[in-house]
Amino acid sequence: MDDLETRELRYFVAVAEELHFGRAAVRLGITQPPLSRAIRRMERRLGVRLLDRDRRGVELTDAGEVMLREARAALNAVAAAAHRTRRAGDPRRPLVLATKAGASHELLQRLLDALASDPGAAPIEILLCEVGEQAGLLRGGRADVALMHRPFDDLAGFDTEDLYVEGQVAILPAAHPLASRDQLTLADVRDVPDLPIARWPRLDGSYPDGPGPEVRTQSQLAQLVALGRTLLVIPASSRAWQWPEHVAIPVVDAPDVTTVIAWPPSSHSPAVASLVRTAIRLRDTALPAPAE
Repeated sequence: MDDLETRELRYFVAVAEELHFGRAAVRLGITQPPLSRAIRRMERRLGVRLLDRDRRGVELTDAGEVMLREARAALNAVAAAAHRTRRAGDPRRPLVLATKAGASHELLQRLLDALASDPGAAPIEILLCEVGEQAGLLRGGRADVALMHRPFDDLAGFDTEDLYVEGQVAILPAAHPLASRDQLTLADVRDVPDLPIARWPRLDGSYPDGPGPEVRTQSQLAQLVALGRTLLVIPASSRAWQWPEHVAIPVVDAPDVTTVIAWPPSSHSPAVASLVRTAIRLRDTALPAPAE
């Protein structure tokens, strides 16, 4: 059997994600007939059916589910190889550190200050992203290293070092009655009739069931809280984006969150290793308490 080509993998991923040949063809910038032929050729060469097609639409078979997962990983690896090779050829390039906007702010500032005081440290570019995006940026080669959070982020396949363990707080509208409390429990915030808890996407992109609004960005969430439409529970250090219309209350029984520094295990960059060593040196120094 001939090896699959990256073009074929891109075609299949587009169809598998859209579950519609017409939309996939538009996304790829091609017409539908050659796309359909390419998928049929893949199925013949592999000897399995990847898609079930009928009048109701397109669905993935069990084999197709596996192919989608493997194709995404393969395309990420190819993209990462190109990104890292280009950057390795430029000795002046900065290291790219990915982190969620507003997360681990004090820790990130201390890390940048420590690097700024080291004349031998590589320059750092901060790539701010939304929830759950760091893993894709690392796997795709757009970032060299990332600050991530256990148990929320996808750490599978990365080398990591734990940096900081912290509790969580509830972010509430300042005018809400719960905002006057000194502390809360998960039971207090789980079923507030007029203030349903916001729903973040899972690692697979789906949302848990519930009455709260689906959110994907910090800006969406901040405005919905300020409007009195939702609340959320987040790591205490993520309060950097808190608005004046918000109040943060400790949630005493919420699980602890661990900030980690993560990087691809295939990395052999001395600059990445130096950055990780600097982060490790800082981890035993207590972070200042977030401002009230």
